Amino acid sequence: MQWLRTSGALVAALALTATLSACGDEEKSPSGEPVVVEITVSDGKIEPSGERVEVGAGEPIDLVVTADEPGSIHIHSDPEQELAYEAGTKTFPIQIDRPGVVEVESHDPDQIIVQLEVR
Repeated sequence: MQWLRTSGALVAALALTATLSACGDEEKSPSGEPVVVEITVSDGKIEPSGERVEVGAGEPIDLVVTADEPGSIHIHSDPEQELAYEAGTKTFPIQIDRPGVVEVESHDPDQIIVQLEVR
């Protein structure tokens, strides 16, 4: 009976160590695959509207804009970025290196599209 308790404690300790190690790896090294944020501009409306998306510092991000007319989006990063698009679908690869919240917005209509929470 004592052997079962010792084995159970050992298994639990190993599982906890493996879980903590996996969490540490995720925070230190991005997967290399971009986080994809789909943005739709249709009939003067933009989706999403103010959603928050978590990304790792330095992790690649693809802003995929599908629009029925030309326009632009503005990224409050350092340096700030203005991304112009035509009607159709265009992918903007970006990367944010500093932790914090970075807003992606439109000025026409005046709206926060998405908030990138960089960790």
